[in-house]
Amino acid sequence: MEGLVYLKPNVVIEPLIERWYAWSHLISPGTAAMNVTKRHIEIMNSYLESPVVHDDAVKDPKMLGGPFMDYNGDRSEDVRKLLESTFTNQKELISLSMAIRKLVLMLNKEAKGQSLEGLYKNVPDILKGYVELIYDLNGNPSFRFYEQLLYKSKFYNKNNQSLALWVTNNDSRPFCLSTPRLDEKDVLHLDMPFEHKFIDELSKMKRTPRPYSEIKELLGDLNETESALFESFFTDTPSVPYVRYEGDKIRMRYFGHACILIETKDVSILVDPLISYYGYQSSVEHFSDYELPEKIDYVLITHNHQDHILLETLLPLRHKIKNIIVPRSGGGHLQDPSLKLMFNNIGFDNIIEIEEFATVNFSDCKITGVPFTGEHSDLDIKAKICYHVEIAEFSLLFAADSRILEKKLYEHTQSVIGDVDVIFLGMECDGAPLTWLYGPLVVNELSKEHDQSRRLAGSDFERGMHLVDVFNPLEVYVYAMGQEPWCEFISSIKYTDESNPIIQSNRLIAECSSREIITERLFGEKEILYNKKKTENYSLV
Repeated sequence: MEGLVYLKPNVVIEPLIERWYAWSHLISPGTAAMNVTKRHIEIMNSYLESPVVHDDAVKDPKMLGGPFMDYNGDRSEDVRKLLESTFTNQKELISLSMAIRKLVLMLNKEAKGQSLEGLYKNVPDILKGYVELIYDLNGNPSFRFYEQLLYKSKFYNKNNQSLALWVTNNDSRPFCLSTPRLDEKDVLHLDMPFEHKFIDELSKMKRTPRPYSEIKELLGDLNETESALFESFFTDTPSVPYVRYEGDKIRMRYFGHACILIETKDVSILVDPLISYYGYQSSVEHFSDYELPEKIDYVLITHNHQDHILLETLLPLRHKIKNIIVPRSGGGHLQDPSLKLMFNNIGFDNIIEIEEFATVNFSDCKITGVPFTGEHSDLDIKAKICYHVEIAEFSLLFAADSRILEKKLYEHTQSVIGDVDVIFLGMECDGAPLTWLYGPLVVNELSKEHDQSRRLAGSDFERGMHLVDVFNPLEVYVYAMGQEPWCEFISSIKYTDESNPIIQSNRLIAECSSREIITERLFGEKEILYNKKKTENYSLV
């Protein structure tokens, strides 16, 4: 290949860990260990027991998002090899998972309110020095990790990380949490840690061409078949040029799900990045990474779920991002791993932690953390936060998937931040049960009744209207519904007109409209221009 070339716009740089789709709980060693044993190994064993059951299940819309592998044809031999390599390559995590279970069961049996000092001798050997034994104020025993030490131990193995490079021509993919990526003739697998600078150099080539020989040299040795496949990912067709916003207003662009880009001529803020691809015919009009600025001043992460921290989007954007703001966690509890540590260990060194009502100021902008309640199955999780963004005298509230459990909390919040011009609120109000996402972390038996009652649910009509009543917005947008076709592989959501989240959000839209509040359920793409001053009229596009 001669001359300067670009990376094709629809090349996927898919991060994997032992061939499973990489999300944040597979990076933090504690959660990774539990997911390997209680999700990956169990799904692989189930598939090997009956591939037909899995094949039938993925054809049933009611089973969408279930623990079933989705392949064309029987892949038993490949899955068997993956299972064997898992026991070899992830043996340390498997041992860690077993030790965590033993520790929980030991505390259940031995910790009865007395001093815990005498129980340290009973901590499994491989956990000694990595955990602190604790009670809550009511005498319930637990433990916390020294998570930084876990990342520096044998339990964090970057050799399990890899990339799958392939060209996508549609938005369809198997559900990522239950279907590992096996070998395919059109997929190039590269054993490479996520911190590797090759990812940045390759990603830059979507806009900035360079000689093919240079990027090939950075990659290292490939065999003849791999070289031909890698070369097919490039083109001499120039990329779509980015047009910088130079206006005097605030431009809001909706990219799908919970991804919002806020721009002025001086500042760019990207919330919960999940960016679709360009270069093929999609059933839904959408923005792609070509509509992202050359530099992103701040990325805002609302919470630690796989549809809000998409490493497939974030790793290729790493070279553009100046700062990432994340909710402060890091208490060491298994269910609440530190986002800062997670990002730091995959090559991001620009992480800012924020707590409720803490602020970050820059230019004429102020970002304030706002409480995020609900949607986490009543678990003690602090890695969740909403964002109040002020630009000049204009304000936006990104409420993410919050379920407004106590209106008084937001009345107190309003006394701090004041009224809000625009609210973005997720209304996936049914939600999956606790065990759908957090099940691998649970050791003590949880009844089906309790599991079904503790949902990963956002706001319904009544709870959503609490925010409207408290903050008196001029505009309300329902978002983060996972309806776009490019979100289905990560969210496993497919609604009909009779789905409760659609009914509930329709009610909210109707009520807001009756109050002359501009309102809409966002889908696909949307662009709006706002004047910076509250006293001026808005300009909608």
